[in-house]
Amino acid sequence: MHITDVIPYPVWVGSRNQMLVKVETNEGIYGWGESGLSSRELGVKGIVEHYREFLVGRDPMQRGALWQEMYRSQYFEGGRTLTAAISAIDIALYDIIGKKLGVPVYELIGGKQRNYVPTFATGGGNSPEEMIDIAQKIISDGFDCFRLHHHYGRKAEGDRTFEPREAIALATEGLIKSREVLGTRPVIGYDFHHRLSVAETVSFCQMMPEHTLDFLEEPIRDETPEAYEVLRTMTNMPFAIGEEFASKWQFLPYIEKGLTQYARIDVCNVGGITEAMKVVGWAEAHYIDLMPHNPLGPICVAATSHMSMASANFSWLEIRESPGESLNFYSKEIYPVQPEIVPGKVTVLDKPGLGVEVDEASLTEPFKFQNVEPLRRKDGSKTNH
Repeated sequence: MHITDVIPYPVWVGSRNQMLVKVETNEGIYGWGESGLSSRELGVKGIVEHYREFLVGRDPMQRGALWQEMYRSQYFEGGRTLTAAISAIDIALYDIIGKKLGVPVYELIGGKQRNYVPTFATGGGNSPEEMIDIAQKIISDGFDCFRLHHHYGRKAEGDRTFEPREAIALATEGLIKSREVLGTRPVIGYDFHHRLSVAETVSFCQMMPEHTLDFLEEPIRDETPEAYEVLRTMTNMPFAIGEEFASKWQFLPYIEKGLTQYARIDVCNVGGITEAMKVVGWAEAHYIDLMPHNPLGPICVAATSHMSMASANFSWLEIRESPGESLNFYSKEIYPVQPEIVPGKVTVLDKPGLGVEVDEASLTEPFKFQNVEPLRRKDGSKTNH
């Protein structure tokens, strides 16, 4: 068996572009993958087209060697755009191999360790009362873990104003009242989307009583692990970090130095299933659980779920359909066969490969250019997105 074509499909699905990749073979077996580099899909498309030039004619069964060649066959190794393209191709190769051997992907990476994949939801509001209301709806729907956001008071459409200290005060008020009403059983997290400084993060943590939050996600940017080292000494709150990491090397200091308690690994960005499973075992050796980043479509859901099914150190998978949000990423028209997604869990279909089918005839909504404007402070200066 050999690869005959690698086809990128940057298309609009629901409320966001999805960057799909189809790998075809001479035996009629094909695989689907998805890239996770949102808002830079055309850059990924170009790299996929470049990789196609030397992947055609190659044996898809040699996915580890192909991964190394894609990663190392240029002078400048790595980077998010390269690994996002590698991720989509790697996932598609696993889909092909599973279909060739007649087994689900999880059988290729260790076998089933659970019957379904627990998930967490996301929701929020503009006041403590709205936050409590949406949290209660999420719980009633069947979730026992969720991220709870305060919308920072942004009312006007397109308002990109973000003042860190105001956001901290509003979030703290809403979270404290939410925990008082909801009790100790729900697992509650908060995602600051790396918008704070070290000092601001410490202030946020100090404002809240013990066990207001079960995890704090990405409070500061991750480029400088030393900043997280300092922050780790100043608060005992569990961190969830890693959704932006593009390789096992970026995970290295965060795992080895205990800077995160949950690995937010993104299979569609880190380098696909091949690279993700290396991070999984490494994290397990340091008693770090997985909380995968999963903001995309059913192919990402499927690939991440297969990884989660085969991993002992797993907690919850991010899912983007709940009473807290509905982004229409899981189109049944485009993806007539996909994992079963119900409140609180994903059930992987016991089909060969990923268990996802794509109706190519439905990939008609063209790519839409997106460039998300950075957030701004009241004085007009730009701040973290």
